[in-house]
Amino acid sequence: MLNNVCSVCGGHEVHKLVTYTQWYEGRLVIIENVPAWVCEQCGEIAYEPDVVDRILNVIWSGAEPVRVIEAPVYDLGG
Repeated sequence: MLNNVCSVCGGHEVHKLVTYTQWYEGRLVIIENVPAWVCEQCGEIAYEPDVVDRILNVIWSGAEPVRVIEAPVYDLGG
C-alpha cells in the first residue's frame, strides 16, 4: 500500500500487527502478529501481497502450531 488511504471509506490507514483468523478444513486457524494496514476510521484491514502469501503458506503447510487453544461455542439457533 503506497497511499495509506482506505479503499472502503477513504480514511487514513496505519501499519499495525493484527490477529488473522480463517476457517480451514473445518478448523479455526489463528495467526498472530500479522502486519497489516488498518483504517483508523472504519477498521478495514488490508494486507500486502507478500503477507497474504506468508499467511497461505502457514495455513497450508500443516506445520505444528506454537500453541492450541480451546474456545467456548454458543448457539443462538435453538
